[in-house]
Amino acid sequence: MTVTANYLAIDLGASSGRAMLGCFDGAKLTLEELHRFENGPVRLGDGLYWDALRLFEQIKAGLARCTQRGIQLDAVGIDTWGVDFGLMAGNELLSTPRHYRDPRNTPAMEQTLARVPRAEIYQHTGIQFLPFNTLFQLAGVARHTPRLLELADRLLFMPDLFAYWLTGAMATEPTIASTSQMLDPRTAQWSRELLKKVGLPARLLPAIEATGSIAGTLLPHVAAEVGQSGLTVIRTASHDTAAAVVAVPMVEGREGIPAGPGVRKDSRTSGNPKSKIQNPKCVAGGKHVAANWAYISSGTWSLIGVELPAPLINADALAANFTNELGVGGTVRFLRNVAGLWLVQESQRAWAAQGQSYTHEQLAQMAAAAPAFAAFVDPDDARFAEPGDAPARIRDFCADTGQPAPETPGAVVRCVLESLALKYRRVLGTLERLIGRTIDVLHVVGGGSRNGLLNQFTANATGKPVIAGPVEATAAGNLMVQALAQGRVSSPAEIRQVIAASSDLRRYEPRDTAVWTEAYARFEAALARCGVTA
Repeated sequence: MTVTANYLAIDLGASSGRAMLGCFDGAKLTLEELHRFENGPVRLGDGLYWDALRLFEQIKAGLARCTQRGIQLDAVGIDTWGVDFGLMAGNELLSTPRHYRDPRNTPAMEQTLARVPRAEIYQHTGIQFLPFNTLFQLAGVARHTPRLLELADRLLFMPDLFAYWLTGAMATEPTIASTSQMLDPRTAQWSRELLKKVGLPARLLPAIEATGSIAGTLLPHVAAEVGQSGLTVIRTASHDTAAAVVAVPMVEGREGIPAGPGVRKDSRTSGNPKSKIQNPKCVAGGKHVAANWAYISSGTWSLIGVELPAPLINADALAANFTNELGVGGTVRFLRNVAGLWLVQESQRAWAAQGQSYTHEQLAQMAAAAPAFAAFVDPDDARFAEPGDAPARIRDFCADTGQPAPETPGAVVRCVLESLALKYRRVLGTLERLIGRTIDVLHVVGGGSRNGLLNQFTANATGKPVIAGPVEATAAGNLMVQALAQGRVSSPAEIRQVIAASSDLRRYEPRDTAVWTEAYARFEAALARCGVTA
């Protein structure tokens, strides 16, 4: 008889955090949310910050909740968003970690690129150029607060900072380190030569330990506070996207995957619409032998890509601004970031500030009823990057591109969702060209996979079937890497088999593809009027 193992995933996203309990019986993973808390930037006079100390208190609250429930944990792992960090001097955090949307990042990137050519940085790191990459954030520190770099002797990424406060151990692991634009994905080691050229101190770079290695056990004062003495802290796939990607359910064939809400099943799709997946198949070694697949890790951001056995670093990938981040099991996440549901979230906040609060379900219903293809935006336009009045900025974009501006909440959300789906088509077309093969199926994982309207739009726009789920992919991946570390599964392939057997998935077939192709031409024209080429 297999003894059930209890793991805790601390999953910190840009807008919320959760403590997710995972009970693994050797065949299936059962998830339960034990603790949820808000997260978001704190604005001070000189920029945006994270409230790291409050987040650590919430992490301990999640651990304590297990004790209150009488649950003795086998391990805990932490995943967060990428790129952000704290600077340490000895055992002390020198300053509050900056938020990746801090406005000083864009000038810092421009100044860095004036010093070291873009092509040279890409050759060292293979990372998409985004203003918030750690490399540029550090350049911003060097420019604005150089004394911090003089005092600091270690940089800890956010999951590593929290792991240090839990265990006293300072190190990182490859999936989070590779988001920094300071690591060579071919060697999984720091590019010290690049840091020297940029003028940043290499002494800050933490040791890199293997994904799934043991960070340590809870410090005595933490263990006493939360009631989990001797608890092991595992360096799981600590970048949230890496955790989500290892949880992509590798399902071969079509049988038993129910259609998504409102989706017509075509003659090739069989099975009871209310049934769960039957006999999911996953091949050994982590290599997919069925359809060529890509993933969209959908949430505040949409990460669109494929798994590769090695980095793809060349002039074409640089021109397309694709990234090579490290995944679990020696894989490479070859992907591009798209500014996902951020515009919907920011619109919700803007309407709530005006006294109009809407749930996700209400907005989805209003968007479904709004006129189709009235206007389009580029979700990645620079005007949308920082927090603010998203509906007003959307209207500005439409005015600048000669389109009618959406006025109602339903029209705004419909504009955003259609634009996201069309942007996915654009990125996937580039991805197929870069990897030299056609993608046959899209796996949408994460919180955005609950958005049935966006899933259907994505299938329509791309002309590819979409398999949506699991919703809790990041937490599930975090938990199963802990199980892998303790020998309860043998490989990433087995992790995916467990996830597929444990998840409710929905399939969306393409519809109205000719109409969406015409809309794509209009979308491309709107982007061209703003000078978008890549």
